[in-house]
Amino acid sequence: MSERDGYRHGVPCWVDTNQRDPEAAVAFYERLFGWEAENTMPPGSPGSYFVCRLRGRDVAAISSQPPEAPAAAWNTYIWVDDVDEAAASVAEAGGGILMEPFDVLDAGRLATFTDPAGGTFRVWQPGTHRGAQLVNEASAWSMSMLNTPDPEGCEAFYCAVFGWDTEAFDTGQGKITLWRVPGFIGGEPQQSVSREVVAGMAPSGNPAAPAHWSVDFWIDDVDTASALAPELGGSVPAPPYDIPGFRQAVIADPEGAAFTVSQLRLPG
Repeated sequence: MSERDGYRHGVPCWVDTNQRDPEAAVAFYERLFGWEAENTMPPGSPGSYFVCRLRGRDVAAISSQPPEAPAAAWNTYIWVDDVDEAAASVAEAGGGILMEPFDVLDAGRLATFTDPAGGTFRVWQPGTHRGAQLVNEASAWSMSMLNTPDPEGCEAFYCAVFGWDTEAFDTGQGKITLWRVPGFIGGEPQQSVSREVVAGMAPSGNPAAPAHWSVDFWIDDVDTASALAPELGGSVPAPPYDIPGFRQAVIADPEGAAFTVSQLRLPG
């Protein structure tokens, strides 16, 4: 199930990162994950949009960032049938609109929103670009997680906007919320949670910390990746640690965009 050709309404479908030096970021991620990147912007464009691939399939992207923009970060896109209807739903549920819906050439239609706690996310109405073509395998994106100081308010918001169902999951170090799209078959057969799960939510350890969506990539060897990242100019805010089913670490690229890497550990 790791190869994809499109998603359902309400399913996260794509991730990218905005960088002040996208070429340097490409060099970092190509070494860390083995990606191959192609600048898909037309010749003469003022910025770059590098689509990163594994085995010829799209997995993520790295784009230019204006100098006055906020610090580099990873962005999560949620597939919707109609971006303009999603904008109306966000406003009605108490969210904010950072970027009104607009067309991205023939690739699709995009908007950027905030939830009531300030977490930023994007929605994507597909055209020719149909999201990540490879997920849930080494060096590919697997999951996005909302970290928020207001889990109750955000649960109500995202359920209203996307029709998500929720369930609690005990990690052994605390409970998190899993979001499900009923009837969606994603994930992998061996996983310990429902294959309807499309995202997660955890309360912020620091109530004053800003809400944000984080992204997770699976990897073959977390310890090797954690040792390599500083050599490539990145850092490791959280060295490798174990959680049920995975060994995990938090890595930041040279511009400070943080993400997690997870090494799947099957029983036996």
